[in-house]
Amino acid sequence: MSNYDVIITGSGPNGIAAAIQLQQKGLKTLIIEQANEPGGAVKTEELTLPGFQHDVGAAIMPMGIASPFFRNLPLEQFGLEWVFPEIPYAHPFPDGSAIACYKDIHKTAGQLEADKDSYLRLFKPIIQNWKKIENNILGPLSWPDSTVNLLKFGVKALPPARNLVNRYFKEEKTKSFFYGAAAHSSLPLTNLASASFGLVLASLAHQYNWPFPKGGAENFIKALLKYYQSIGGVLELNKKVSNLNTLPTAKAYLFDLTPRQLLKIEGTDFSAKYRKQLSNYNYGAGVFKIDWALSGAIPFINDKCRKAGTVHLGFSPEELEISEAKIHKGKLSDKPYVLLAQHSNFDNSRAPKDKYTAWAYCHVPHGSTADCTAIIENQIERVAPGFKDIVLKRSTLNTRKLESFNPNLVGGDINGGKPDITQLFTRPIISFSPYATSNKQIYICSSSTPPGGGVHGMCGFHAAQKVLKDHFQDLTE
Repeated sequence: MSNYDVIITGSGPNGIAAAIQLQQKGLKTLIIEQANEPGGAVKTEELTLPGFQHDVGAAIMPMGIASPFFRNLPLEQFGLEWVFPEIPYAHPFPDGSAIACYKDIHKTAGQLEADKDSYLRLFKPIIQNWKKIENNILGPLSWPDSTVNLLKFGVKALPPARNLVNRYFKEEKTKSFFYGAAAHSSLPLTNLASASFGLVLASLAHQYNWPFPKGGAENFIKALLKYYQSIGGVLELNKKVSNLNTLPTAKAYLFDLTPRQLLKIEGTDFSAKYRKQLSNYNYGAGVFKIDWALSGAIPFINDKCRKAGTVHLGFSPEELEISEAKIHKGKLSDKPYVLLAQHSNFDNSRAPKDKYTAWAYCHVPHGSTADCTAIIENQIERVAPGFKDIVLKRSTLNTRKLESFNPNLVGGDINGGKPDITQLFTRPIISFSPYATSNKQIYICSSSTPPGGGVHGMCGFHAAQKVLKDHFQDLTE
């Protein structure tokens, strides 16, 4: 058993990001993964038929290219190729109309009639000052680098999404369009800070598009690991960590795990108070996901949707509000908010010739085992009549199957914990140092730390910075 400076358990994007940051500083690091393949929830498999490549977990990755950490890595030199849809995302309506979020903010606003000027007034300041605020919103609470810009963003981001759309927009379709991005939060759209998700995701679309890795999401992980290993990093697969004392000696241990998994590991010597705090961590809503092998492209009525990598479904503000509110009361709407992605429209390596793939999910109550196939496909049919006729085969994942696929997806929660105002920046506990634990050698670097879910690696980056500060101060000077 070799000695290491730092050992990282879990090979999701955050675990790898932490390992890369530490390895770049000249430390000797090891990543340990219990599965036979790395990547955590970022994997690509043939779930339906041979030759159809489906991303099991993370798929569209706006933050993969926008991440302040990942974008500075030479991943293209290690095989990563980004695919940029013509339209980042679109929101169709049953009357055949649709609103597209183009990278060009003026082209986007030009579709909004009475809301054109309001859309520009809302988003232009955020986009123009993004580089000044991104480090503050993509990390733990800290004194802001640009106080004025962050305060201006916070005034817009902290209210409920419903308050923001009613303040800025007059048209019902514009409100639904904003809700489509805001609902990624899985929060009720009447909750504080639910507006922040819509603001951030739309701003990213206007700056970077919403790209995805060619050939499958797993190619992002492969590129990260090739780079990590090229600078001396070590990866071990098929090794489950159940007791800290079985690991090689190191000065620090990072865990790309959510609180529930971390509490199961023996030998951590956490204090009783810290264990209780972790056990009180709140997980959020789950998802029900479908992957399809298709005989043709989805027959959307509006051509904008055929050109979009991501399509949001929910056909009025009321429908979207009801859908997202019900799941937190243990219920399902028969007209749910649906998030749909269609990679093969832009990447022909995902499916056999003249065939297509797509996936979609809707939010469900935490731990729900309900089969949402019918309600999801019915929503798609409302804007793409004949969709069901092109389905060759489908694969479904309820919350239990998702958690079985990756234990970090507790109850089907893909955000690593409920991202409400009480846990947005103070996860997994209220602390000035959320990555540290009561054991001075152990740190958390998963999406259960700020800034939360998404393939951005910033949880891992900030956790690594804390490790450097605590144990290797000579490398931070």
